[in-house]
Amino acid sequence: MALPTGTVTLLFTDIVGSTALLQQIGDAYRQALDEHRTVLRAAFAEHGGAEVGTQGDSFFVAFSRASDALAAACHGQDTLTDTVRVRMGMHTGEPHLAGDDYIGLDVHRAARIAAAANAGQVLLSQRTRDLVEDVDVTYLGIHRLKDVGEMRLYQAGHEEFPPVNSLNRTNLPATATRPVGRDVAIADILRMVRDDGARLITITGPGGIGKTTLGLEIAAELQPGRGQDGTWFVDLSPVADPTLVAAAVSAAVGAPGDLADHLRDRRAVLLLDNVEQVVEAAPWIAHLLEACPGVMAIVTSREALRVRAEREYPLDGLTVSAAAEVFLGRARATQPGFDAEPERVGEICRRLDGIPLAIELAAARTRMMTVDQILRGLDDRFRLLTGGARTALHRQQTLLASVEWSYALLTADEQSLLRRLSVTA
Repeated sequence: MALPTGTVTLLFTDIVGSTALLQQIGDAYRQALDEHRTVLRAAFAEHGGAEVGTQGDSFFVAFSRASDALAAACHGQDTLTDTVRVRMGMHTGEPHLAGDDYIGLDVHRAARIAAAANAGQVLLSQRTRDLVEDVDVTYLGIHRLKDVGEMRLYQAGHEEFPPVNSLNRTNLPATATRPVGRDVAIADILRMVRDDGARLITITGPGGIGKTTLGLEIAAELQPGRGQDGTWFVDLSPVADPTLVAAAVSAAVGAPGDLADHLRDRRAVLLLDNVEQVVEAAPWIAHLLEACPGVMAIVTSREALRVRAEREYPLDGLTVSAAAEVFLGRARATQPGFDAEPERVGEICRRLDGIPLAIELAAARTRMMTVDQILRGLDDRFRLLTGGARTALHRQQTLLASVEWSYALLTADEQSLLRRLSVTA
């Protein structure tokens, strides 16, 4: 069959996990591969596809009509057995025909879309989607693909698949475990987002209360999925000038130009951490969300932004039981067999007001002190509560550093007032 020219839909397919499958079924792999080729070639031929080439377990096929390409891909997926799992991707363009092959950027786009698909999944570009408007597809968001930049991707049908294999759309640091004792807070905030449609949520509370940890957990829950374009973490603790907040957010997101223009048509989540020292940037944050209706922001701060549409979520200390779990977990991380009387651990947690940072710092002292010694040492807690993780920020390595960070945020008059008030208990 002659290869079509002009506007052409290019379809790439290949077997996912072919090496593992070969190891699993051994000599039967040859037969499985032949059956896979027979099934797909029949589907392509039935819908007018012209085979451009095949290499190993992959196909490159061209169609004059986008609807035929999609029908062939779906037919092939439906007919294949569960033994062989194939991913497929297509893009419509005007590739240059050179002899019996196509060349041009459209070919690379189609190949990269196929490489991003999961086993059993059929992906389409925006241009292909525009030509098959009456077909049932799912929007998967904007994805950055190797060598071809960002593309809007769609999936044939509505079956649930893992996230597509695009270049990373998030810079969230990995968290080892779910934060202890915060299930209610997590559920509350997710309800605000998913049920109430809140787009600006500020988690407030004193230093060391766990705002960042909770924010990271919420952002991870909202990570790119079906129809999402990105989730970005922006640490604003090094930023002292509110006018530099926009540049910090742009750098984290990777916006090449104006941030609002970059985010205007996207669905994304911004986690803005440590906003308290640049709280004067609050109007800019509100304006950004107004200009970008698909973007929402999770903010952590020691004070609310006080802008319209903000939903504040004050974070309290942990309950005694949750705080004790944090204490024991931190102590056992360095001493696997550590144990202590629950009443004594509970007393430590109560005296530390359930503040996770203080509890972790106290637990770190179990390497050198008994629980009773720690309790007595709490009379001079600034001297006792040191020795935080070396990888933590400076203000999270000692309780005094955390308080100093808060003190530095006060104006000169506020600092003077605090010093005078602190004369009395």
